[in-house]
Amino acid sequence: MIRTVLLASISLAAATPALAETQAILVGNLIPDAVTGPTGPAVILVEDGRIKDIAQGTSIPFKADAVVDLSTKTVVPGFIDLHVHLTGDPGGDFRDEAVDPDEWGVVMGVKNAALTVKAGFTTVREAGSAQNTAFVLRRGTAEGKIVGPRIVAAGPALSIVGGHADVTGFRKDVLAALDTGYTCTGPVECAEKVRKSSRLGSDVIKITATGGVLSQQGRGLEAHFTDAEMKSIADTAHSLGLKVMAHAHGARGIEAASAAGIDSIEHGTFADEAALKVMKAKGTVLVPTLMALEGVRARLGKGIYTPTVEVKARQALEAAGRQVTRAKAMGVTVAFGTDAGVFEHGSNGKEFALLVKAGLTPTEALASATTVAAKTLGMENEIGKIAVGYSADLVAVRENPLTNISTLENPSWVMVRGRIVP
Repeated sequence: MIRTVLLASISLAAATPALAETQAILVGNLIPDAVTGPTGPAVILVEDGRIKDIAQGTSIPFKADAVVDLSTKTVVPGFIDLHVHLTGDPGGDFRDEAVDPDEWGVVMGVKNAALTVKAGFTTVREAGSAQNTAFVLRRGTAEGKIVGPRIVAAGPALSIVGGHADVTGFRKDVLAALDTGYTCTGPVECAEKVRKSSRLGSDVIKITATGGVLSQQGRGLEAHFTDAEMKSIADTAHSLGLKVMAHAHGARGIEAASAAGIDSIEHGTFADEAALKVMKAKGTVLVPTLMALEGVRARLGKGIYTPTVEVKARQALEAAGRQVTRAKAMGVTVAFGTDAGVFEHGSNGKEFALLVKAGLTPTEALASATTVAAKTLGMENEIGKIAVGYSADLVAVRENPLTNISTLENPSWVMVRGRIVP
């Protein structure tokens, strides 16, 4: 059992956006980053949400207002999931979007944000939502109003007309009523939609570069945007200081998106040698989301998905995991993302074992969710390591994850931004 000298500090930390008090955290085995590996016992001093100092050994050399005893635990950096959908749960009827108000997504998001951070994920990239739902969740967790991770939010995804992120499967008048306003045709209009996203608060631009599995569009899983449209999106986003994440399954869509300058490929299910060569040359990151297909596998053939979706799901499942194996062999960077929302929120940590099964070492898998993911976000000087000056995002687990990766699935204690998660 985790003991604290001042138990009241836990509830205070969870409820306030910044901490005036200092906390000394006794650590049994510190892993400051995946590559460094275990460094033994340590004491971490946390003040105002940041790591102020780190001392090796078991004695406390700092003056602190509170002491947290994790002397029987291994402590690692908080995990980063680069692909989540906090505002939805798996298995819902696609027709719900014609009934449920956008505000319902906030209710779901509050629930799922808490489940996510309790699973050790202290930063997430929200990969597509209604116009404002992810943005208000982002503010709520940042200000400590709700329990949850740091949120990097895309907002609505850009799509071709009738594409994966467009509304499909309804009659024409319903489609018009549900239109997100983020479809585009041609380089000029696509640039305009990037600027619109930026103006309304997006931290990253999400596009659906190919067809998708769970949407009702039945036009396969290959490229949707033209090369010129994707280059316009990438160039416009980069001019605004924003990165672009592209949902992409089909090989030629992956290749085209990478060539256009897109920063990360989400899913990458059918990535082949030609696509991965371009990814390697352009420095494009693969975010494989293997847990998404596990979520789909669990629901296939049970009347949950429409026939249109079932056909695409079976195609994707045949290739599950191969993109990671190929990417590693070709030197393409693999970063951690799960597509939580396609499966149950809070189960994100099961992605670690799937990555190892697909060929990553435990060290590489942990790095993918810490240092590599932080760099993918452009936040490598803020999160992803346990180091002085970094955000106090810490996770305690029972064993050394570099010898038992599955221990990351069930954290025993989590701190985000210096707040202990209740």
